[in-house]
Amino acid sequence: MIFEGTAFKYGRDVDTDVIIPARYLNTHDPDELAAHCMEDIDKEFVDRVQPGDIIVAEENFGCGSSREQAPVAIKAAGVSCVVAASFARIFYRNAINIGLPILVCPEAAGDVQSGDRLSVDLDKGEVVNLTRDKVYQADRFPDFMQEIVAAGGLMAHVKKRTQSGGENA
Repeated sequence: MIFEGTAFKYGRDVDTDVIIPARYLNTHDPDELAAHCMEDIDKEFVDRVQPGDIIVAEENFGCGSSREQAPVAIKAAGVSCVVAASFARIFYRNAINIGLPILVCPEAAGDVQSGDRLSVDLDKGEVVNLTRDKVYQADRFPDFMQEIVAAGGLMAHVKKRTQSGGENA
């Protein structure tokens, strides 16, 4: 899977409360969550983000509460993937579960600037900064995790395997 988009750069410790503020957790509608994604850290995010764009952040992205709505809001806003120096463990798992591609790449997280054009190759674990003509090597997902993300999340993956009579179905 290859994604290309404009980078939205954030710092360290971006918590789930700024990804999707608690005042909007009275809905599970992805479109409604997307309408408020990142508004407490970047009021213009939802007006500027385009399908395929990429969030880049420093350490501990997605820290705070374990709300699954945070990666749902990001994905529903049109973000193709998130690249960060590190992720909070529960956010990492929630992102995989809902099919939001994420990559750990400290070098890209430190070098990429907002507005840079990026290409991300999940199969290679590679982030290419098209603006600065630089290539960064990320931690590549194991094959089984790539299958989950490609299917659109854990439940879609399980459903697909069950319907196809797949191994361990």
